[in-house]
Amino acid sequence: MEDNSSSSSVVSGVTQASFLQRTLERLSSTQSLKLKTEEAAPVAVIALQRYLSEQTKGQQLDSYSYDVTVTDGVWRAKCFLHPSLNHLVHSNSLKTGSEISITQCSFVYNERRLGHGYICIEQLRCAAKRSAVLARVNTVSSLPILVKQGMERSVVLQSDVPLQVSRKHYLSLWNNDDPEGDIWISGSPSADTVLDVSKVTLLSSLDSSFKNTWKPLPLLVKIIHKSRLRYYGKFGLKIDYPYQAYFEVADQSGTMSLVLWNELCPEFYQRLNVGTVLYLQNYTLKQSYSNRSRPQMDHHRMKTFNSVEICLNPRNPASVITVVSPKSILPQWGLPDICYQFTARSELEKLANNSACDIIGLVTFVGRVERVKSKGKGPEKYWTYRWVHAVDGTSDHPFILELFSTSQAEIFSHICPMTYLVCTQMRVCHVEGSLPYLTSSCETETFITGYHKGQPYVNDPRVKSFIQWTKTLKDNVVLQKTAVGGYYRYPHPPAMFTQSMADAQVPLVAAADLKRELETLQYREHKKLAIQGQIAAVQYMETPEPQGLKDKEVPSASTDVCDQTVTYPSHSSTTKQTFVESLTSHCTDSSSESRRKRRIQISKTTQSSLNCGNIPAKRNAGRKNTNEGEEQAEEESNSAFEEVQQVGLSLQAENPNPDSNDLSWESSSWVRQQQEVSEHLCKGGLWQDSICRRFTLDEKNVLLQWSNLQPTRWTPLRTADALSPVLCPGYYHVTILGINKQIAVDAMYIPVVSSSEPQAVGLPQDPHGNTMLSCLSSGFLCPLSNTANNSEETLPRPEEILATASELEDTHVVCILDLCHLGGNKVEVMISKVYRLTEVSLD
Repeated sequence: MEDNSSSSSVVSGVTQASFLQRTLERLSSTQSLKLKTEEAAPVAVIALQRYLSEQTKGQQLDSYSYDVTVTDGVWRAKCFLHPSLNHLVHSNSLKTGSEISITQCSFVYNERRLGHGYICIEQLRCAAKRSAVLARVNTVSSLPILVKQGMERSVVLQSDVPLQVSRKHYLSLWNNDDPEGDIWISGSPSADTVLDVSKVTLLSSLDSSFKNTWKPLPLLVKIIHKSRLRYYGKFGLKIDYPYQAYFEVADQSGTMSLVLWNELCPEFYQRLNVGTVLYLQNYTLKQSYSNRSRPQMDHHRMKTFNSVEICLNPRNPASVITVVSPKSILPQWGLPDICYQFTARSELEKLANNSACDIIGLVTFVGRVERVKSKGKGPEKYWTYRWVHAVDGTSDHPFILELFSTSQAEIFSHICPMTYLVCTQMRVCHVEGSLPYLTSSCETETFITGYHKGQPYVNDPRVKSFIQWTKTLKDNVVLQKTAVGGYYRYPHPPAMFTQSMADAQVPLVAAADLKRELETLQYREHKKLAIQGQIAAVQYMETPEPQGLKDKEVPSASTDVCDQTVTYPSHSSTTKQTFVESLTSHCTDSSSESRRKRRIQISKTTQSSLNCGNIPAKRNAGRKNTNEGEEQAEEESNSAFEEVQQVGLSLQAENPNPDSNDLSWESSSWVRQQQEVSEHLCKGGLWQDSICRRFTLDEKNVLLQWSNLQPTRWTPLRTADALSPVLCPGYYHVTILGINKQIAVDAMYIPVVSSSEPQAVGLPQDPHGNTMLSCLSSGFLCPLSNTANNSEETLPRPEEILATASELEDTHVVCILDLCHLGGNKVEVMISKVYRLTEVSLD
């Protein structure tokens, strides 16, 4: 470690107090350091990186380990996060851009490697606010890296590799599909090498000579399809870079699969694209793996050789891969052209289920990125996906796209309204009661505006026709039909709920199992399930209008903000409040008694029972910032993002208008029943993250960050002056009592009120009577208003709907619930559909 004089000259030329430097010095004389509150200065999290854990004896706490890089404004330090704190990452409580206080740490030496060691964070406190430290730092990368004296020459400590030296690379923070880190090479120029093509062999010859003795002559092929990356790392596997990627390659004789293995993936995966020509030497052949996804290639009209596949290995033998420069490609090589099968939206209904197609469209809606747990073997992993709507002018309906990560992280995270989107090898999904939608396959690639140049499809007639159509559009008109983020579900639930559906698609769970389902949810993980029971209470809440940010105001912390500071010890779980305990905590809203309300009583019930049953839990919003200067600086730089990402901000806590109506209904037996329930789960309201927003070009960066997952690395955010309007006039807060009346759960219901809403697309719109039950069953208010035709239908008022709620009394229903962990202590519980018993089949 450098002395104070040298470090001060590196930073600014004057001596600066450094908490990290002092801590490292103190760790030289003690095994583990506990810091008092006054000693634990705040540090900012600027990077959070994940990798497969080293296998340990005994119980494995987690499949993955995390390195966290922090700064005190003077130094940067990469630290190892104790595995017992990993749950803070799983819930996105510990995240980049936030502030933490380290209260216990140790220095760990690697006993099998000279000159290597690191700080291990064993206990910390998380602050919900964004870091004030970062407001004082101009460029994080310019800060020096703190290294213990004697370890300055350690390559590992200075490189973008894990602190656990047995692992050579990082994984993407939220999935295993995306390339992550500096090891992935991209954009390297093709070699202008003189090739000897006189001895090349054809793919047809490989297929016929596989089982005979053969000499691997060079191959000259063109890539016609590319799959996403596959990470197959697991404990005990002695491979540094366990990656695999499939390509379909072609020459004049036909097509064959090619597999890129292990460390060749970081070197070549991002350089090998559809249309790339390869000159291959020292490859091997093996029998094809039959149980894998393959692209549909009938439109190429070429012979497909499926019995063998070409393997490119880093050793034994080391394959030689030459990427041929486009200007060196000769017509006499006879390499085929790249073919596509672009489908117009008007043709989609005619395609068979699971058939493949390519599409191009103008994006009008982009949902938030969510995760779903993979059911495969090995270490736990998640798929990341988002829903997108895109129009092409051939139909009144958009393409409805379920896009999973395609190992194109930069494109996936920048899909936004008003961009031209191309998706290849999408699969058609026909579902009962909904419009067909398209889901991505292993071979899907996506491209957006800024990435189309040089792609083989740019000269396709369908693409040119689409571009001509977009020239007839007016941006201001299209912008009025755009939306970003919020709760979105597709396909819509079918008209009947069956036992087979419960067994295969939407698990029908016991109310008691809800607690376990909620407890195991991780950040942005989505689960869909069904429960039986009855609706005990309903309350209508208006959505507050978002405050403009021209005065740089941050939303009040009185609206259900979770704990500002929470301490997390590493070795004991007895002092840590569990996630579910926070969800079931009782309400302590002392101000609600003094608020003036005009309650409209719909049934003959008591006032006190409704307050206890429906007011959400408050979570210690009493802490105040003591440094007003830092708080003001933080608001100036981050106010727009705080408006949409305020940790724990809930819309339900208090209606902004104290004289507004509090519309509600409750069952006549709810007063007695709520005294008998053992637990009341998710006593909360609607979160800001659950509501989609209108897209504007000025707010593009803010809305993109809001709808994407928390980034691995912190970057300064450029904010807009005002936020787009919320597309939700109000919602219903519904209390569901389990069929055995032991557990209750609160869920939110947002009815679709306009045909312009993203959730209205493909929604069955059979007329109904706008009763409370029919609205919960259908998902919309009848009839939907049509803003596109300036048609303002008279929709029923909330009090009119609630006046019919008495039919819910003691009615046995099945509720389809969507669960999504929004980060921290925020969990979203939404009602997708309510089935009457007449809509339930036992078959």
